[in-house]
Amino acid sequence: MNAKTKQQYEQLKQRMLQDKARLEQQLSDPDSVSGESLRDSIGELSAADNHPADTGTEVFERGRDLAIEESQHMELEQINAALARMERGEYGHCTVCGQEIPLQRLEAVPYTAYCIDHAPNRALSDDRPVEEDVMTAPPSGAGINRQRMSGRFDDADAWDAVNDYGTSTSPAMSVKPGQDDYKN
Repeated sequence: MNAKTKQQYEQLKQRMLQDKARLEQQLSDPDSVSGESLRDSIGELSAADNHPADTGTEVFERGRDLAIEESQHMELEQINAALARMERGEYGHCTVCGQEIPLQRLEAVPYTAYCIDHAPNRALSDDRPVEEDVMTAPPSGAGINRQRMSGRFDDADAWDAVNDYGTSTSPAMSVKPGQDDYKN
């Protein structure tokens, strides 16, 4: 390993140490969702008075947060493994074939243990939700009116039009005695 490569590996090590510190800080956050129940995370005593869509939103948000946290744990494990390989002098070589991993790949994914030929296949599953078996396609022409009305006055513009006249939270318009309400 020449001096330039040592310097580049040192830069990669520093980058992984920074990423490790960032991940450890994020995972040690006391507001983490992994240790508390859904009811505790929502902060409600009862879900009886909530609309089902509100609960659905909370479940979705919690699932997303748990997935992000799991991804962070996996990345932290891979960084720790890469740092251990550096200590043993095995960093930068594919764990399957032993060939040197190109520097460009290490710069893109510094904690990788594989050359591009032996990288684990992370293809998406072809399994589809069972709901798709009973779903029907939208009727032909669905959305045509929406496209045709594009750019015209619609419900979204209605609020702006009404708001021009004032709302219950805006100051009342004062009219002086003898002044016609319709003239300014």
